[in-house]
Formats: sequence, structure tokens, C-alpha cells
Amino acid sequence: MCLRSRHIGACRCSLGGYYRRNTMFPAKLTSQLTLNTLRRIRHGALCSLSNVFLHTEGGRTRDGTSLHSDSSVLKRELCAQRVWHPSLRPQETRQYGRRSFSLSAATVVNSAPGPVQPYLRLMRLDKPIGTWLLYLPCTWSIALAADPGCLPHLGMLTLFGAGALLMRGAGCTINDMWDKDFDKKVARTATRPIASGEISQKQALVFLGGQLSLALGILLCLNYYSIALGAASLSLVISYPLMKRITYWPQFVLGLTFNWGALLGWSAVQGFCDWSVCLPLYFSGVMWTLIYDTIYAHQDKEDDMKIGVKSTALRFHEQTKPWLSGFMVAMMSGLVVTGVNAEQTLPYYAVLSTVAVHLTYQIYALDINKPEDCWKKFSSNRNLGLLLLLGIVAGNLWKERRETLLQDEEAVR
Repeated sequence: MCLRSRHIGACRCSLGGYYRRNTMFPAKLTSQLTLNTLRRIRHGALCSLSNVFLHTEGGRTRDGTSLHSDSSVLKRELCAQRVWHPSLRPQETRQYGRRSFSLSAATVVNSAPGPVQPYLRLMRLDKPIGTWLLYLPCTWSIALAADPGCLPHLGMLTLFGAGALLMRGAGCTINDMWDKDFDKKVARTATRPIASGEISQKQALVFLGGQLSLALGILLCLNYYSIALGAASLSLVISYPLMKRITYWPQFVLGLTFNWGALLGWSAVQGFCDWSVCLPLYFSGVMWTLIYDTIYAHQDKEDDMKIGVKSTALRFHEQTKPWLSGFMVAMMSGLVVTGVNAEQTLPYYAVLSTVAVHLTYQIYALDINKPEDCWKKFSSNRNLGLLLLLGIVAGNLWKERRETLLQDEEAVR
């Protein structure tokens, strides 16, 4: 009798546990679905709120259990989403169960206050590759002007970096003001702030005045020789956007404009221009611009033909690669002359060979009929410019070692 009672009691406990587990299961399932949805909302995914109530009817589960507590959590999460919008935070992804963050120029622009964003896009702050291509010739010249065995002047590098950001922005503003009607007809440029109407011509003009005023303030920090030399480039900055209307060589004028820093960097450090170094460096920079901007122009050649805009891409057509190869030879020749006149050393020439290989591959592998490939080859020129800078710095540091070895040899004799 005692054994039977214990058996019946055990069965009742088992049935009770089974009943509790099965009656609580729908509520747990619903709660888990709700929390999973909240997690997706927290991570910035666009989820339909109908998924929250997929297994509910009128705010209650199918077995009648209330969802009041989960709904209050949902309200708090939605309120938080209004305050902390995903676009206001660094890009967030989830990989292997861990969060990873990436901070890009586009993310920074999208994180700015709404009224400011059109102006940041007008100066192309979300596309920094143009600023790099304007800044790098300045760094080459500053590094070449450094004393033997010394690193480039950090203050000058910083000053020219700020100047490149402002002048590239001013150039883009001028370009968009001139090209407003053209930009409306090209899919890639139709969303630019002036073409789309986000910024009026008057507002753009005031913004341009602010950029040029700040750039002038930076220029006034340099010596008088450099101030006069820098002011001379303003005519190129203003006239370049018009060149595509009158010549198939606007890329050449862009090269004259973008590489002015090859002259200005040396003069800012030394107080004058050593033309035997600066002119071949400037010439090489112009040839480099003809290479990368011709590649860039092939992205828009169909639209350019429709609206009557000229470019070297339309001038060269299927002969683009032979032309680019000629520009590459001219560029490398100018860099060799620059190195000889600046008394550069082995590391510089070793890097030049790597730069030549990079350009050769860039031209050989280019598909001028694929815009995405043109963009990839164009943007790779930032790395090429940084590589050349590294070669100049290493070559300059090597000078001290070479001079020390010569002195030791003379002492032994």
C-alpha cells in the first residue's frame, strides 16, 4: 500500500510538471519572439512590427496570457530608436556573435545634423579620395624639401592637409555651380545638392566664400613667396570647370590645378622654389592626373556624349591604354629626374620601380567599359601616392647614413 501511494504521488508530480511546462510554453515562446524582435531593432535592422504579434491576438497569446510586460519593453525600445537612429552611429555589423564597428567618411557625413549634410556633400567630404589626390603632391614636395636624414615637417603636413580639404571643397562647389544643369542630366550626379535643389546658388556662393576665406587664412601662415605662389593657383581653380565645355583635355587643366602643391610644398619649407626639383615633380604630377582622371572619366563617357561634355576618355576612345602608357613613361621619367636633382638615394629608386609596376598593372588590367572597374583603378591611386611618399621619406633618411659612411671612409684613409 505504501509503495502504491508513493507511485501515485510520483505520477501526480510528473503530470503536474508536464502541465506547467505545456501551459507556460506559448507564453515563453511569444516572449522570446518579442525579445528577438527587439534585438533586431536595437541592431538597426528594418523589421516589420507585425512579426512581434505573429503569435498573438489583440495583445494576448493564444492561450490568453497577457503580453503587457513585453509591450512596455517594446515601447521603450521604439522610443530609444527615435532618439538613437542607426544612421547616427558608426556602421555596426554582427559577425561570429560579436559586434564590429567601421567609421567611414560617409558615416561621418550621415551622422551630422540634417541641415549641415548637404554642405558636407557639396564639398565631397563623404568622398575623400579627391582630397587625397590633391594633398599627396604637397606631401611629396614637403618631404623632398626636408633636410638630409630628417622626417618631413609635421606642422607643414598638417597645414597643407587642412588646406587641401578646404580647396578641394571649394573646387567642388565651383564645379557644381557651373555644372548645375549638366549634373541634372547624369544619373550619378543628379543627387548633388545644387543639382537636386537642396542648396541654392546663393547659398553655395556664401558657402564658397567661407571655404576660400578659411583657405586664405591657412595660406597667410606661410612665407610671402608661398603666399604669392599659392594665390596664383586661384585662376586655375575657377577656370577648370569650364574646360570640359571647350576642350577634350580638361584632365590636363585639372592636373595643372591639382599638382600646384608640388611647387608650394617646397617653397613653404625652404622659402623659395628649387625649379630643378619642383618642375619635374610638378610635371610628373600632371602626367599622373592625366592617368587617373582619364580612367575616372570613362565612368561617365556615355552621359558626357549625350550632353556634350568633353574629356580625354572621349578623345582617346579605344586607344586609351596606349595614351595612358605614354603618360606613365613621362611620369616615371620626371620622377627619376626629380630624384637625381634632389640627390635621392636607393630606397627612393626602389619604390619608383614598385610605382611603375603598380601603374603598369593598373593600365593593363583596366576595363574602360566597366564603370565599377574604372572606379576601383582610379581609387587605387591613393595607395600609389602614399607609396611614393614613403619612398621619398626613406630615401631622405638614407642620406644621413650614406654621408656617415663616407665620413668614416675618409677618416680611415
